[in-house]
Amino acid sequence: MRINTARTIRGAALAAALLLGAAAPAAISAEPTYGPRYAEDRAEIEDLMARYLFAIDYFDWDAYVATFAEDGELEFANGTTKGREAIRKTVMSFTESIGKYYHTEDGKPAKLRHVVLQSSIRVEGDRAWARTQWVEMANHGPGDTMKMGTYGIYEDELTRVDGHWLFAKRRVLNEFIPKRNSGPKNPVRDMDEKAEAWLAAH
Repeated sequence: MRINTARTIRGAALAAALLLGAAAPAAISAEPTYGPRYAEDRAEIEDLMARYLFAIDYFDWDAYVATFAEDGELEFANGTTKGREAIRKTVMSFTESIGKYYHTEDGKPAKLRHVVLQSSIRVEGDRAWARTQWVEMANHGPGDTMKMGTYGIYEDELTRVDGHWLFAKRRVLNEFIPKRNSGPKNPVRDMDEKAEAWLAAH
């Protein structure tokens, strides 16, 4: 029996494509749309994220709480706090406790520096959502060598107040802590679904 090699290869390729197609996840709920202000909005939101990290790394609590709306909410491993002054007290207490853990070999307080990596940001009018990967560097190793200590994802919901973007809610996920990691789902897909749900309700 003669075998048509080309036909056999084409058939195998088609079968593989069908199998891969069946296994592929559905498209993200909403394709990205970028309005005329998107670049400006994104730049302002990224600047807000940077200000948040500089404030926490340099213990500037006035600047830190100013990144949140008056009724803003912060959720992290220790729980959820709402309102600027409550957030201030919670984060100051948490930072003090962390300082007792992070120290150099000679007992000096370690320097911690947070770094943000890639961000996906969706803007809908005066509301925005973001998913951002972060890492924390600290010099608490032998010889005070800087190394990565922790890492995770920021899940943000933002609001524009008097022309300025602020955190309505920031959820800090830690990929190394059970039940505080992002799980197997694409964080950007989750962001789009939350944005779509908010739009449907408003």
